Amino acid sequence: MDVAIIKYNAGNIYSVSYALKRLGINPVITADPELLCKADKVIFPGVGEAQTTMEYLKEHKLDTLIKSLKQPVLGICLGMQLMCRYSEEGDATCLGIFDTEVKRFIPEKHTDKVPHMGWNTLTNVKGGLFTPQLENKFVYFVHSYYVPVNEFTAATTEYILPFSASLHKGNFYATQFHPEKSGSVGEVILSNFLKL
Repeated sequence: MDVAIIKYNAGNIYSVSYALKRLGINPVITADPELLCKADKVIFPGVGEAQTTMEYLKEHKLDTLIKSLKQPVLGICLGMQLMCRYSEEGDATCLGIFDTEVKRFIPEKHTDKVPHMGWNTLTNVKGGLFTPQLENKFVYFVHSYYVPVNEFTAATTEYILPFSASLHKGNFYATQFHPEKSGSVGEVILSNFLKL
């Protein structure tokens, strides 16, 4: 199976690559449109800032390429946020695959730390990436911005308020958490993506 990881100016690409290698997949890390279009699966990971990353994607025409992909695509963390319509981070207009926006966590009490960092549970899991056994399982998060629960929400997590831990629409899947850092649960979710 050919799995491509989109290469762009974002961190965390190599930890996704190592996680796939543990599953017996040797992914290609590339920004080559031809390789991305012919891959069986495409992963769009990311750690970084929304506005500068969108500028980079547009400059390299990766924005239109990502939206045109027909095979299963998995956005991770910033990748998921960039698949939305708009992000409050840098007042960024994003890819618009999911017609929803990304908001900044506002602490409500002194114990609310931003970024939301560490292990938290998945609830209301459904579709593609998730089997019922993954309900209430723990996954690893690091983020200051969140996607509110909406019609595309495929899993929910609560921190300050309920938010989308995962999104799904057509061939596009996304996780706010890092499956590549979520131990055996993350491996199951990545395996489920590879089986789509």
